[in-house]
Amino acid sequence: MRKLTAPPTSLLHKYLGDDFLPLYSTSVMVSGGETAHGRSSGVARSDDGNLALELRLPQALGGPGGGTNPEQLFAAGLGACFHSALTMLAQRDSILIADAAVNVTVAYGRDPVDGLYTLQAEVRVKLPGVPCAIAEELTRNAERVCPYAKMARQGIVCTVSLARPGT
Repeated sequence: MRKLTAPPTSLLHKYLGDDFLPLYSTSVMVSGGETAHGRSSGVARSDDGNLALELRLPQALGGPGGGTNPEQLFAAGLGACFHSALTMLAQRDSILIADAAVNVTVAYGRDPVDGLYTLQAEVRVKLPGVPCAIAEELTRNAERVCPYAKMARQGIVCTVSLARPGT
């Protein structure tokens, strides 16, 4: 079995191209379960089979709970990506952050702008043993490096289309 290693700090090098350069792509299919409603009883499966989750509406929204939900998945992705950015920056600068932790809270709620729904996220970084000024700088820089934080702050290019039969 191959030993796990952290991503290389070379991922921090700036890209100077004119167009988006994809480094990795994945696909997840969500389909409805017994209620034919993805959020209430659906299943999320990745194209490589490494992700297979039962989706359930949380009790706070009137559901049965007992499964994960989109807000938890987003919080996990944001937290993992932010933690990775912190770690790479710390490694590059030879700063020990062995006990680093990132806690992400995602709230789903009503949007006063359009009356529909929106998300809010709070990212709390714990860097025990790291001097405050260094911890603040690492956190600010991780926010600039982490694509999830960037997406949450600036938005994302998102194309929505209808799949035609046979595609």
